Amino acid sequence: MSEDKKRVVVLGGGRVGAAMVRDLAADADLDITLVDASDSVLEAFTDSSDVACEKADLSRADEIHRVIESQDLVIGAVPGPMGFATVRTVIEAGKDIVDISFFEQDAFELDDMARQKGVVALVDCGVAPGASNLILGRMLEQLDAVDSFACYVGGLPVARDWPFEYKAPFSPIDVIAEYTRPVRLREHGRDVVRPALGRSEMLSFDGIGTLEAFETDGLRSLMRLTEVPNMIEKTLRFPGHREKMEILRETGFFGEEPLTLRNGTTVRPLDVTAQLLFDQWRAEPGEEEFTVLRVILEGRENDQPVRHTFDLYDRTDPATGTSSMARTTGYTCTAMARLVTGGHFNEVGISPPEVVGRDQACYDRIMADLEARGVVYRHKVEALS
Repeated sequence: MSEDKKRVVVLGGGRVGAAMVRDLAADADLDITLVDASDSVLEAFTDSSDVACEKADLSRADEIHRVIESQDLVIGAVPGPMGFATVRTVIEAGKDIVDISFFEQDAFELDDMARQKGVVALVDCGVAPGASNLILGRMLEQLDAVDSFACYVGGLPVARDWPFEYKAPFSPIDVIAEYTRPVRLREHGRDVVRPALGRSEMLSFDGIGTLEAFETDGLRSLMRLTEVPNMIEKTLRFPGHREKMEILRETGFFGEEPLTLRNGTTVRPLDVTAQLLFDQWRAEPGEEEFTVLRVILEGRENDQPVRHTFDLYDRTDPATGTSSMARTTGYTCTAMARLVTGGHFNEVGISPPEVVGRDQACYDRIMADLEARGVVYRHKVEALS
């Protein structure tokens, strides 16, 4: 390895992790290592001279310490339930990290440790949370005031197959979490908590048609770090999917408390449901999907009321087969990783993307990185009366 190269390790080689590995491996100034517990995941990279592979059980802190010991930067791409512990372990080891895992815990519980260890820790570095936060961070700097922020986002299959009309672009457990985790939002300056899946509305998108939007818990760090008086995030699905998920939730299929069956077997309903849905939601080879995101901000600019709308529509890459969710999520993360390896962002402690977006140069670098990979955010500005 050249002494001039930065050593980057990716923990987790699922659909998004694998896309990030391939993207970073094209950088001549980086040495990339992929770590995963699955032989089949690692075998996909055995013919790549640009990627070193290592097998490890990432649920074990000692294994994480072992595989990151010689690395300059860690990228976390493990399932949500493992995410917080993984980030904590990496920070304990004194390594910088850029993470995409959708964990339930508050990342700022690790802020003091990160500062004591001198660690740069970027979290929630996906599409939403992620790019949506980045956009709000930039608008908070550009506008005189931001009065409202609304984010609508979803990843969906091009073909609508009964019964769910949905395929999971990442871990089914993480998808189910969107349907069960209480929603934190802000209305008229007041923080509010409501059950997920509520307050649905129909929205029209060019080239897609009508999608159903419903409340999910995606604002996360924005509730802590911003004072925007009205903020909401809604997930997008084909109409009818939300009702099916609400039925499963309300009848206990997403329950986490162990249930004893008549034969004495003890199971968690969530584990059984996730296993069944994994087969139902698994995309077949060659099956296309798309990601759609719309961020709407209203406020004042040059003392005039204004609305900024950011739209993203991305589809599976026909040349490589890389899914749109892997592209939009993974390439946001790799763009942020390049900020760290290139020395463009070096703020110690926990930093969500809205912190990064406040820096114009960092924001421009990320958006340019995404556009170079065909992930393009269309930006429209309207004057309001």
